[in-house]
Amino acid sequence: MKSDLDNLMRSRDLQAILVFGNADHNPPMHYLTGGGHINHAVLLKKVGQAPVLYCNAMEREEAAKSGLEVVPLTSGPVDMLLKNPKEILEGAGVERGRVGIYGTLDAGNLIRILSSLRAAYPDLEVVGEPNEDSIMLRAMETKDSDEIERIRNMGQITTEVVGLVSQYLRACDVREDGVLLEGEGRPLTVRAVKQRIALWLAERGAEQAEGCIFAVGRDAGLPHSAGTPDDVVRLGQTIVFDIFPCEAGGGYFFDFTRTWSLGYASPEAQALHAEVRQAYDKVIGNLDLNATFKEYQRLVCDEFHRAGHAPIMHDEGVLENGYVHSLGHGVGLNIHERPWSRHTATDDNVLRAGVVVTIEPGLYYPEKDMGVRLEDTFWVRPDGKFERLAEYSYDFVLTMDKWRPDGRGGDPV
Repeated sequence: MKSDLDNLMRSRDLQAILVFGNADHNPPMHYLTGGGHINHAVLLKKVGQAPVLYCNAMEREEAAKSGLEVVPLTSGPVDMLLKNPKEILEGAGVERGRVGIYGTLDAGNLIRILSSLRAAYPDLEVVGEPNEDSIMLRAMETKDSDEIERIRNMGQITTEVVGLVSQYLRACDVREDGVLLEGEGRPLTVRAVKQRIALWLAERGAEQAEGCIFAVGRDAGLPHSAGTPDDVVRLGQTIVFDIFPCEAGGGYFFDFTRTWSLGYASPEAQALHAEVRQAYDKVIGNLDLNATFKEYQRLVCDEFHRAGHAPIMHDEGVLENGYVHSLGHGVGLNIHERPWSRHTATDDNVLRAGVVVTIEPGLYYPEKDMGVRLEDTFWVRPDGKFERLAEYSYDFVLTMDKWRPDGRGGDPV
């Protein structure tokens, strides 16, 4: 939480931090300002003191909504750091020691700022941190009640849109070869489905800052395939639908996945879905407060290994089939953040009270045109209980409104 930031700064021997960039789509700046229409700003926080926000004078009222002390400048703060860094740093008493830098900034400007600071302050050490273990991600790891409600609201929006997608697909006409049809008899494509997803999210104040996965057939067997836009949607294919929208403007994310097959599914696909669901249920039934997250990665790897699948912990090199990724990750202003669950993660990636994490086991066989992943987002409550932040059915085979199975191409439902 933000209240941890001073101690985290002390633990890294940082006298101050500088955060660059816009307040939107910039997690460190959004975290400390609350977002809003603030562009090319500079935030300075000294250890033990409240942050100070330097902004263009034209944005002073927008910046004031942050509740922070605001210093409007006649020229942009980044330009000021380039031309006269002393106006910002000397006024704050930051002339020596270690200063951490965060946020987003054009690489050329960043290099110029670093050169300017080194020339003006020989005793000032400007440092960058590994993104996965920065003090910003450490602070963001546990959420307060307001953050939880914003993530929960995104979960409600997400599952509502998933329900709309399900209704739309089930209501489509079906051609004799099993291809779904949209208006005027056109084959329904992945692109057309995604366009509707984007619209329905926008209508609810959300956006897809990191995209969306709607992958059919072989693409469903590739965990991070977003789906081929011109692929047509047809009966009996596995569809991995992984949706991870955020609040409009780059706020809090939600992460959610279901795997569907329309009308019918092959026995092999049904068995694969059942195995993933079994692993998912075993994890959920064994979650414990303050356990290391990677314990559950080991659990899932062992489960899939016993079932005859290759898991990432039991294989060397790059896996193309089986269980090929880690079990989950933290979620907040970043779609991926601490705590991490991969088996190489450090032991301080713990399921402590206040964290929000995904649980998302999956099995993938691209050459069989199959993949299955199930994912929900959980909050570890102050009382130590694990709460699923949005509920939705795990049904694999979705019945079609205008099609009845005749047994062609798979087992009828």
